[in-house]
Amino acid sequence: MEAYRVEITIGFVAVYMLFCIVVGIWAMRRTRNSSDFFVAGRGLGPVVLALAVFSTTLSGFGFVGGPGLVYSAGMSSMWMVAVSSIGYALGFFLISKRIRMIAGVRNSLSLPDVVAARYDSEWVRGLTALTILLGVMGYLATQILAMALVLQSILSATTFFADVSLVSCVVMSLGVLIFYSVTGGIVASVYTDLVQGAIMMLAGLLILITASMVFDGGLLEVSQTIFEDDAEAAMPFGTMGMVTCIGWAFVFGLGLSGQPHLITKMMMNRSIADNRKIFPLSLIGYAFAALLWLSVGVVMRAAVIGGDIAPLAASDAAAPVFLAVFAHPLLAGVVFAALFAAIMSTSDAFLNIGTAAVVHDIPRMWRGRSLDNELFWARIVTVLITLVAASFALYSYYENARLVALLGAFGWSTFAAAIVPLVVIGFNWKRATARAAVTAVVSSLLINFSIEIFSIQLPYGVSGGFLAIITSLSLFVLVSMFDRRKHTLAADIDRIMDL
Repeated sequence: MEAYRVEITIGFVAVYMLFCIVVGIWAMRRTRNSSDFFVAGRGLGPVVLALAVFSTTLSGFGFVGGPGLVYSAGMSSMWMVAVSSIGYALGFFLISKRIRMIAGVRNSLSLPDVVAARYDSEWVRGLTALTILLGVMGYLATQILAMALVLQSILSATTFFADVSLVSCVVMSLGVLIFYSVTGGIVASVYTDLVQGAIMMLAGLLILITASMVFDGGLLEVSQTIFEDDAEAAMPFGTMGMVTCIGWAFVFGLGLSGQPHLITKMMMNRSIADNRKIFPLSLIGYAFAALLWLSVGVVMRAAVIGGDIAPLAASDAAAPVFLAVFAHPLLAGVVFAALFAAIMSTSDAFLNIGTAAVVHDIPRMWRGRSLDNELFWARIVTVLITLVAASFALYSYYENARLVALLGAFGWSTFAAAIVPLVVIGFNWKRATARAAVTAVVSSLLINFSIEIFSIQLPYGVSGGFLAIITSLSLFVLVSMFDRRKHTLAADIDRIMDL
């Protein structure tokens, strides 16, 4: 079977791609209006939604970028993945019920719809939509780049495609992604999540077992090898230092509750009572799937140190190389398919919220209503956003040499710094005002993008995302406390806030 490793992997990936096309065609028949396209008609059950929530969190960021970051920086990124459970708890306990109730009462199709209702402000709607659109470009670029890198690693092992370029892999990946996203919208995304979530959980557990068997001494030998080479890399803060790791813990722990692709899924459940099932199921699924993040990264770092594998040309190749060298061919095929599943579904989720911002929210801010024939324009804009994000991904990779994980971290922090104050505090504190919301969003965008565009290095390893979220939270609270403009909640929103 080892002799057919490449063929088996390509077969699994091809079957998954075909599955996406079939689901897209099926979902197109169930997507009759913009409500179906953006929020699946708010009729999803708890199991489907739970798997969709956790699988959207990991995606190419966790399955490709995570191991790559562990390989290059040691245990630093552990602080990204371990604290995300806090974000799940904050999201489900503090905002999920009110988000779903407002969405139902106001017939909301997007997160900007909900925050506009809460703050009674079109400016808040527009700035939230702009934040989503900007963050989507960074995060969607992460997914596209991860998908292309994985596809390139698979195809380059064959004789016929030995010299396949990354650009060619981007084009092939986009072909399936665009068809899948345009035809089925969010319906296609969440129903493929049902399959891919189960695969990701199983893959995470099997990869941990495989990783523990690479060295005779198991993961203990892995730790010792890394420690003897670079003690700092094996320590809890890795090579990036304590300040950076604490910043990541704050941004990723608190910031998960501000990710719009997750919040939007909280608007899709059939019943609010389902949250009692969705929260534990999604947390358990996430824990299993996240095993791949740490186990693959540390084993690949130890294998290179020990001379078993040549140093990787790129850190983001850690997961593909691990699967090609250490995993059983059938397991490698399943995990590669799971990688594509995670990336494809999350890409669709980002495309969905980005498209909603363009065709639904920003027009409503400027002219009081969304575009006519929303479903038609949603499909057109989906294609355009995909092409722009793909261009951004290639530019970042070739010109800035950005790791997938760091590109994803920028998108994550963009969402977290702007949206966490608005929903985590604003949906639990009546005194929060529209002026405070505008201040928080604007300040977070200015800090995040100034640091990114001008390559500003903050002292002591402080990350731009950490500075942005601390600033936006502080300004949100201060402006709300000292804002003397009278702010009266609408009667229906006021009753929901009292629950």
